[in-house]
Amino acid sequence: QVQLVESGGGLVQAGGSLRLSCAAAPSIFRSRTMGWYRQAPGNQRELVASITVAGRTDYADSVKGRFSISGDNTQVYLQMNSLKPEYTDVYYCNARAPYGLSSWGQGTKVTVSS
Repeated sequence: QVQLVESGGGLVQAGGSLRLSCAAAPSIFRSRTMGWYRQAPGNQRELVASITVAGRTDYADSVKGRFSISGDNTQVYLQMNSLKPEYTDVYYCNARAPYGLSSWGQGTKVTVSS
């Protein structure tokens, strides 16, 4: 069973920055597409950013130019800049295998105050 552990969430002021981290075994990062998703109450979980083993990144249109995803052997990061209150959500780390199965972390809460 894949275990993903998120950290770095918290309370920040609008316009500020935050960096989320997701930890997993090195084998996971070598074989999975990693992503960050967010979910607000009553909403579907939606993609924020993803990164492939080859380093290709993808971003939701709403965060392009604001967020950056990156990774190393044991962590995947989401650098969140120019934060707005509408980005207040629980953020989840995701690991997706080439055949489609996904694993999820427990989430880390980001709150942006105005």
